[in-house]
Amino acid sequence: MASLALAAPRRVPRWLWAVPPLAGLGLVFLYPMALVVWQSVSPDSGGHDLSGYGTVLSSAGFRTALLNTVWIAAGSTLGCLVLGFVLALVIAFVPFPGGRVLSRFIDIFLAFPSFLITLALLFLYGTVGIVNGIWTDATGAAQGPLDFLHTPWGVLLAEVTYFTPFVMRPLLAAFSQLDTAQIEAAASLGARAPRIVRQVIWPEALPSLAAGGSLVLVMCLNEFGIILFTGAKGVTTLPMLVYSKAILDGDYPGACVVAVVNIALSVALYGLYRVVLARGTGGARRAGA
Repeated sequence: MASLALAAPRRVPRWLWAVPPLAGLGLVFLYPMALVVWQSVSPDSGGHDLSGYGTVLSSAGFRTALLNTVWIAAGSTLGCLVLGFVLALVIAFVPFPGGRVLSRFIDIFLAFPSFLITLALLFLYGTVGIVNGIWTDATGAAQGPLDFLHTPWGVLLAEVTYFTPFVMRPLLAAFSQLDTAQIEAAASLGARAPRIVRQVIWPEALPSLAAGGSLVLVMCLNEFGIILFTGAKGVTTLPMLVYSKAILDGDYPGACVVAVVNIALSVALYGLYRVVLARGTGGARRAGA
């Protein structure tokens, strides 16, 4: 019996099972991130200090890029919230032919790359796009009236077009769980559509709207492809500034400084997104209970 007990295999501690995934995560993600942070405090002159942060953060180019990033991300998010809420209301509560197909198409749209939407907008509203082509053919003018896609407003339009379904998807899921008896009761008592939306639908939609808006804000903050494909050379955001410093100027420490700032903003906003999502989920569970 004693020999059998000695021969029995020892159980592997549970914490050892966490080592392989943590090692993989550290090698693939954390190590490159650590290199970026290390490079940001390693100026070309040698040594390690925070002088690069002072130089970059005090520059006019960085302040312009930060301002552009914030206002474009905030404006795009606001546009996505308004448009997404209205479209989700129509799809969920207004019967029309093809509504179910359109709802399914939103899931497919989420898989589209951002540059594809930008190219579509260029074909439609670009300087040599379809709309300007129709205008020049009809009027004989040398050029059409639309010339805005390479401006901040063009970037704003492209981001609202691309990111609106990311707001619509959670809203449609929330609307599908809404008790239609409440809407029918409100309508039978004489409530008009705006009042029903304000008092019945809006409270149920608010958690999903806040979570979707927070997610869109994070993605808009880091958007690069849309700005690049619109050809908006005068629109410099933090991701574009990283690209410009690293690829065009060869200033890798400066690019890493901007990248660290961008990462810090993204992590902070993602934390906000998780808090909003957790509160929305908790509120939904309490309401269901």
